Amino acid sequence: MIIGYARVSTEEQHLDAQISALEATGAERIFSEKVSGTKRTRPELDRMIDQLRDGDVVVVTKYDRLSRSLQDLLSIVEAIRDQGAGFRSLAEDIDTTTPAGRLVFHVFASIAQFERERISERTKEGLVAARGRGRIGGRPPALSAERRTEVVRMRDKEGRGIAELARLFDVSQNTIRRA
Repeated sequence: MIIGYARVSTEEQHLDAQISALEATGAERIFSEKVSGTKRTRPELDRMIDQLRDGDVVVVTKYDRLSRSLQDLLSIVEAIRDQGAGFRSLAEDIDTTTPAGRLVFHVFASIAQFERERISERTKEGLVAARGRGRIGGRPPALSAERRTEVVRMRDKEGRGIAELARLFDVSQNTIRRA
């Protein structure tokens, strides 16, 4: 039996294109979920692996739908193989039901991991260079130093409540607590 697995990372993303592609390949059953690929607890993936039988083939549109890291991808494909099933990725034309397909799978997975690590390195280098030019990333503080001092004074000396100060300064109560 051909079994499909579709995943997107956020609720705003849609599974429609993946499901259509999986149906076009003849998937008789499709497991789908909206959860980050970095999370190991993915109920539908776990349920699919538990229900695999000898001779089944798990199909995904791209292998990164299974995982974002090489280590995790290899362990998931190993779990699929332990159930006697094969793995196919449509975009990369990988089919682990053949020896050549298993070789291609490992080569592609290694290249993808290398590329993710290079992107991470380049991002870190860019952040260091930006800091060197005086640019600081991240969101600007909700309260300036002067306003933070005023919050502390009003809380300690005037005894004003956190909710009142949050409304007065138009920030969240957590911002007031941190101040």
